[in-house]
Amino acid sequence: MAHHFTRHYTREEAQALLPQVRKWLRELEEARDHLLKYDKRLSGLMEPGRDAGGDLVNNWARTMADFRGAMDEFQKREILIKDIDRGLLDFPAIIGGKEVFLCWEKDEDDIEFWHDLDTGYAGRERL
Repeated sequence: MAHHFTRHYTREEAQALLPQVRKWLRELEEARDHLLKYDKRLSGLMEPGRDAGGDLVNNWARTMADFRGAMDEFQKREILIKDIDRGLLDFPAIIGGKEVFLCWEKDEDDIEFWHDLDTGYAGRERL
């Protein structure tokens, strides 16, 4: 059977990444919150005849780079972000010969749930 992912995590491997994952999630949240603020301010600056402030644009670009950098950390490891606010992530795994996701939410200490590729959070089962 063909797999959708090239990387698969054991529960231990996914757990070992949690400290890093928490840090990247915080970076994503912070960058996103800043971007939302900048977007409001930038849209005000984009009116005709207004000078789009260099500092604001530079900060926006830097924050965008931070956001992309954190996203890349997840993407290159094939860890899927389901919801940034909830810090909901899926790690591809193989359980009983079947490709599934190990599922983790940022307030959980541990990786305790899994679900099928197509059931999502609602189909979570305890490991």
